[in-house]
Amino acid sequence: MSLGELKPLLTALILPPASPLLLVLLGLGLAWPRQRQRRSARVGAALALLGVALLWLLSCQAVAVWLSHHALPQVAALPAQPAALLRAERIQAVVVLGGGVRPEAPEYAQAQPGAHTEARLRYGVHLVRASGLPMAFAGGIGWGAADRQRQPTEAEAAKAYVEELGLRLRWLDDRSRDTAENAQRLAELLQAQGVRRVALVTDAWHLPRSIRAFERAGFEVLPAPTGFIAAESSLWLQWLPSTRGLRDSTHVLREWLGLRVT
Repeated sequence: MSLGELKPLLTALILPPASPLLLVLLGLGLAWPRQRQRRSARVGAALALLGVALLWLLSCQAVAVWLSHHALPQVAALPAQPAALLRAERIQAVVVLGGGVRPEAPEYAQAQPGAHTEARLRYGVHLVRASGLPMAFAGGIGWGAADRQRQPTEAEAAKAYVEELGLRLRWLDDRSRDTAENAQRLAELLQAQGVRRVALVTDAWHLPRSIRAFERAGFEVLPAPTGFIAAESSLWLQWLPSTRGLRDSTHVLREWLGLRVT
């Protein structure tokens, strides 16, 4: 197993929900009834309680929103009518990053973009229609894919999706496996044609690390965020655990960690 293939496994163990659950299991192991080790039992009970509390809090949308504002650099949305800004910044292309693929979509009889990929593509299409700029997409098969030999790439699904909307991708990277490779592969495709100033489309929580990768690859980047983490329910509901809250907290913590190890 290569280092790249280890990344999703290690990340899953470090991030919630696995890390709080492992803390609970460790605590329960230490707290198992032992007459002569009461201190160990107390420590174990405290660890188990801490793990449960962390899992609860990280599953709350209010915590996810707080983390997104305090753990990551903030990136502002572009204007609803972005054409003038794109011209002023002398942007040469709109670049969309993949965020997953649905390899099996029997209702379409072909792979479809995952939820994050579709949202990013939709916003990329919005920018292209507003500006007339060419569009690039980067996304192959992630390191954690179950069957890398047979699974369709993000790029295949993205190409079909964009064509259904009456547009085309001028540049397509279907080999990259992570954000760093997205930047490297697109640098090979775009910079050979003199394209260096790009509007970079991805989720707001993913943009800080993406900007760093693309600037290292030689691009000048205008952030074009979508998919902001925001409170969409009442205050009381924000403090109740939800799958959405856990998902968003995990996204933020993964990006926070990624900014410190890349």
